[in-house]
Amino acid sequence: MKAIQRVVAVLAGAAAVVVGVAAQQKMQINGAGATFPYPIYSKWFSEYNKLHPNVEINYQPIGSGGGIRQITNQTVFFGATDGPMTNDQQLAAPAKILHFPTVLGAVVPVYRIPNVNATLKFSGPALGDIFLGKITKWNDPAIVKLNPGVNLPNTDITVVHRADGSGTTYIWADYLAKVSPEWKARVGVGTSPNWPVGVGGKGNEGVAGLVTQTPGAIGYVELIFALQNKISYGQVQNMDGEFVSASVESVTLAAAAAAAKMPPDFRVSITNAPGKGVYPISSFTWLLLYENPKDKAQAKTILEFMKWALADGQKFASGLG
Repeated sequence: MKAIQRVVAVLAGAAAVVVGVAAQQKMQINGAGATFPYPIYSKWFSEYNKLHPNVEINYQPIGSGGGIRQITNQTVFFGATDGPMTNDQQLAAPAKILHFPTVLGAVVPVYRIPNVNATLKFSGPALGDIFLGKITKWNDPAIVKLNPGVNLPNTDITVVHRADGSGTTYIWADYLAKVSPEWKARVGVGTSPNWPVGVGGKGNEGVAGLVTQTPGAIGYVELIFALQNKISYGQVQNMDGEFVSASVESVTLAAAAAAAKMPPDFRVSITNAPGKGVYPISSFTWLLLYENPKDKAQAKTILEFMKWALADGQKFASGLG
């Protein structure tokens, strides 16, 4: 609750210069960015429109990279990203952009292995080696050791990753960089890394679709896309050595320590967080807004929306993972 109050307070400060606007004036606000939070943003914008028919918020899920580009170019009023803007990206913007964490989510390893219905267990180093192209078969000893009793086939692994600039990728790469020194050295962290292996899909939807259609595939998507597409997703070993499934509870535990140490600009990583029951590939996702936007009427409206989303709107979040 304190974190919510703090975000609202910052928003209120950022909009202090806002002038009055007629209550019933028809208003359309455009935004674009991350696909990771699209299910909850879509729900929020729809529900808010029911409460305020004069306000229409349009959002295009084009990926975090696109969201950062469009807010920088001022072609949308707000952007959205799962990977916070870098210092260089912020300096490239024409004015100061603020980050507002809205919800938490999890990125999960999804896979399709013919005749294997078990929930697989993955360690961070094993996932790193798969996405580096060092583990190429599903019956590799490193995977077999983590999954005793599962009859894993001698099937080639097809790595599926995002083709677009992606905050979901940023979260995935940020996690791998913390658990795999070779990943950190060779690939690093970013929204569009130089992938060692694999095929690309556009958006969480594209990755989910490719994994569904490709026997032997493994990819990564935000949890709700795995649930909605009924794709198998694995447990991931956390810092305490536990194999944990992504859930509202395990993601909330990942955020608990970080929330108490949230930096003033809200740009924080909670991947590979310590603690019992923590799901290690968790993250906040952010809305991006100019501190002093030119359109004061839209600023006032988005402020009121954010107050609603961070309070009443949260009740819609758990149902979407």
